[in-house]
Amino acid sequence: MISRRHFLGTSTAAAAGLTVSGCQPTTASAEELPPSIERLESWADRARPITTEERAARVENAKRLMRAHDLDAIAFCGGTSMVYFTNVSWGGGERLFSVVVPVQGDAFVVCPAFEEDRAREQLALGPLGGSQVYTWEEHESPYERVAQGLRDRGISTGRLGAEETMQFRFSNGIALAAPAIDVVDATPVTAGCRGVKDDHEIELMKLANEVTLTAYKAAYLAMEEGMTQGDVGGLISMAHQRLGFSGGASVQTGEWSALPHGSITPQIIREGTILLIDGGCGVEGYRSDMSRTFVLGQPTDIMRERFEIELEAQTAAHRAAAPGVLPEEVDAAARRVIEDAGYGPGYTYFTHRVGHGIGMDGHEWPYLVKGNTTPLVPGNTFSDEPGIYVPGEFGVRLEDCMYITDDGAELFTPQSLSLDDPFGNWEH
Repeated sequence: MISRRHFLGTSTAAAAGLTVSGCQPTTASAEELPPSIERLESWADRARPITTEERAARVENAKRLMRAHDLDAIAFCGGTSMVYFTNVSWGGGERLFSVVVPVQGDAFVVCPAFEEDRAREQLALGPLGGSQVYTWEEHESPYERVAQGLRDRGISTGRLGAEETMQFRFSNGIALAAPAIDVVDATPVTAGCRGVKDDHEIELMKLANEVTLTAYKAAYLAMEEGMTQGDVGGLISMAHQRLGFSGGASVQTGEWSALPHGSITPQIIREGTILLIDGGCGVEGYRSDMSRTFVLGQPTDIMRERFEIELEAQTAAHRAAAPGVLPEEVDAAARRVIEDAGYGPGYTYFTHRVGHGIGMDGHEWPYLVKGNTTPLVPGNTFSDEPGIYVPGEFGVRLEDCMYITDDGAELFTPQSLSLDDPFGNWEH
């Protein structure tokens, strides 16, 4: 359990450089870091970037799926899928910037004229560096440029897939500029590619989850009574930074832990308080996501009871996941444990799905939820996070991410087995 000895006798504010009453931590120098965080070393050199050749293979895989779904081209706007395929990172805004990939012929880019140099600079970092760039001035229609690029590649009719996060005004503008082309949802292609991770992606996600678990344990060892949720969040962020990556977590205590995504209410950690932390980090664009529940001091019997039910439910979902299994069956496996323990029916106390897909986005395909009947395949990655939330009392959630193998599922990190010692002998 947590005790003051973890802080080696130093005061909270002096050792961590944190505010005592507010929710925002202050910045601490290396000399002021708690020992459990100060001893961490960077793992940044363990992360292997995705190569241009790998992204080129992704584009070819997308074209294969485009043929299967009768699409003549796909249009991407700034966002995760554009990075996944092209390594171009482009912010949002009211001006259309789009990378269009046809099944036949070369990709092209539609770009504000004043952004052309920046666009070419980023395109050179990926597999589409030689793509033709169609520019438009501020008074001109970018949608006409998209239509022109499609016509130049022999596409005047057919189906154009719009990447699912594209703003409606962009997809609608293209549809109006090219009325003989049907603008449709490209999710079957983007999800079909991104939802199945290869070995390199699994490697990056494993590292991200190990980083977060290590950061959590270091922060746990530095916690003590009287800290605010912001103080604890600051410790978790500092631990991630020491490990060489940007990450953090939300922290909820007591009755506010019964809200799955927490509360903005200022909270102080007290003896006997249950804590629920939830967060992660990014490693070369790939995310971790992890929740841990533990107690400052001695847990009550009901806390222990619910934790054991929660652990059994998480384990049931893990055991149920395998190639060919329906995502809704994984959700049902965990939900059955919680319902049989008296915390049902349905969403009464287990108020959300058992898991979400994860990869470059914290939430992506596939979703482990009732009604999802698309069978799991090797390379699918998702969270395993049932929960028991009793309003006015407290919540318990354990979350580890896992991936589908040829014959089952593997967790990226070991489960938490106890409220008293939530990180066990985890060392890495």
